[in-house]
Amino acid sequence: MIQALGHSTIGVVRELGRTGWFLLYSFYMIVRRPGSPVHVLKQMRFIGTKSLFVIVLTAGFTGMVLGLQGYYTLAKFGSEGMLGTAVALSLIRELGPVLAALMVTGRAGSAITAEIGIMRISEQIDALETMALDPFKYLVSPKLIAAMISLPLLCAIFDVVGIYGGWLVGVKLLGVNPGAYFYEMEKSVVWRDVYSGFVKSFSFGVIIAWIGCYKGYYAGHGAEGVSKATTESVVLTSVLILVWDYFLTSVLL
Repeated sequence: MIQALGHSTIGVVRELGRTGWFLLYSFYMIVRRPGSPVHVLKQMRFIGTKSLFVIVLTAGFTGMVLGLQGYYTLAKFGSEGMLGTAVALSLIRELGPVLAALMVTGRAGSAITAEIGIMRISEQIDALETMALDPFKYLVSPKLIAAMISLPLLCAIFDVVGIYGGWLVGVKLLGVNPGAYFYEMEKSVVWRDVYSGFVKSFSFGVIIAWIGCYKGYYAGHGAEGVSKATTESVVLTSVLILVWDYFLTSVLL
C-alpha cells in the first residue's frame, strides 16, 4: 500500500513538473521565436471569430436571466433601479470571463487537443522534430498568443451583449426605468471592475491554450488515446478556470 501511494505521488509530481515545463517553454518560444503572424491570425479566427455565435447566444440569455432574477430579488427591497448595477457587476467581474472561457473551452479547447493529438499519433510531430523544426513554434506558440488576445475581446463582447440582455428583460418586459438602469450602472461600475474581468479572461486564455496543447502533445496511441486526451483537456481546463477564478477574485477584490 505504501509503495503504491509513493508511486502515485511520484507520478503526480512528475506530471505537474512536465506541465509546468510545457508552459514555461511555450512562453520562452513566444519571446525567442514566435510563430508566423499568419499562423497567429489563423488561430485567432478559429478561437475567436468562430466562437462569436456561441458567445453572443450565451451572453444574451445569461443577461436575460440575471435581469429576471435580479428584478424579483431587488423588488423585495424596493430597489428595482439598481438592476443595471447588479447585472453589470455580475457580468463584468464574474460571469462574463468565466462563462466565455467555458464556452471557448468546449468549442475550441477540445478541438485544439484533438488536432495536436491526431498529429502526435500520425507522427507528424515526430516528423517536425526529425527535420530540426521545433513543434512549439508552429503548433503551440500561435495558439497561445491567439488565445491571450481573443479571450479578453470575447469577454468584452459577452459583457456588452449580457448587459443589453438584462436591459431587454428589465426595461422592456418588467418596466424598470431605462434611465435608472444605465445611470446606476455608470455610477457603480469602476475601472477596477473592468480591469478585474480582463485580467481573468487573459489568464483563462492562457489556461485554455496551455492545457489543450499539452494534452494533445502527450496524447496516447490510437483513437482511444486522442479521445481520452480531449475529455481530460475539457474537464481539467474547466476545473482550473473555476479554481483560478476564485484565487483571482480573492486577490483582485
